[in-house]
Amino acid sequence: MANFSKEELEVVVVGAGPSAFYNNEENKWNVKSRKVASGEMELYACDFLILATGENNEGYIPNVVGIENFKGNIIHSSDYKSGEQYKDKKVLVIGSGNSGMEIAFDLSNYGSHTSIVVRSPIHVVTREMVHIGMVLLKYLPISLVDTMIAKFAKFKFGNLAKFGIPQPEEGPFSIKISKGASPIIDVGAIGKIKLEEIKVLPGISKIKEHTVMFENGEEHPFDAIIFATGYKNVATKWLKDYSSIFLDDGTLMNEFPNHWKGENGLYCAGFSKRGLAGISMDAITIVDDIKTVRGDKI
Repeated sequence: MANFSKEELEVVVVGAGPSAFYNNEENKWNVKSRKVASGEMELYACDFLILATGENNEGYIPNVVGIENFKGNIIHSSDYKSGEQYKDKKVLVIGSGNSGMEIAFDLSNYGSHTSIVVRSPIHVVTREMVHIGMVLLKYLPISLVDTMIAKFAKFKFGNLAKFGIPQPEEGPFSIKISKGASPIIDVGAIGKIKLEEIKVLPGISKIKEHTVMFENGEEHPFDAIIFATGYKNVATKWLKDYSSIFLDDGTLMNEFPNHWKGENGLYCAGFSKRGLAGISMDAITIVDDIKTVRGDKI
């Protein structure tokens, strides 16, 4: 086991979001921070480098067949401001996560002809259900809480499968842990889907100049496409030696829960798509590993 003789170690944390909270007073870590202008680079020697930028670096737009031929407007959800500019327009939202559902709801409120792509089963809940579930998890097994919340959701929303939104077999809290998939917190989109003010469509097979073809054989015209397809890690664009922790496309080299550690003192926190709980888990694991390398008594 490596043992550092010096009492103070240089730990550089890249990022200022919830992943970057390594001010560990118990271990007398002295964390210093400063703002760095965009594009500014600095040569800095350190013992450990922790990437805490998560994956919220650059909007990800998948390379759908024919996307380059589309004549309408294409944006990522990170550039979406308001549905006001899309009034009376035919808009397709690709991505049925919380961002996609919220954008579809907003578009519909402004009078656009809105459609949303739902490719995979998703859980739809209310904010109150999530809160109740989190409280119950302190006292009950996750399987029981999953069953209870799933039943509450079905009572609230009914059978959403007939509207093109099937429910996963795995429960809402279990699937968050195993796959990092968060349930959809409904803000009103489900009501509009039931009223057919928002149309649910399956996966895309091809994009043409003015239309989009879907896996069920349907083809519909659109004026704009909004990709609510998440973000991608761009650390590989500036990190010289990332091969021990990231693949070339920025995805993690190893799957959860062994994703957080690379070689030569390189770590990452918040890349597992498991929300604040995953970030906390990464942070604790990284701190413990640094303490072990340093020779601290845990």
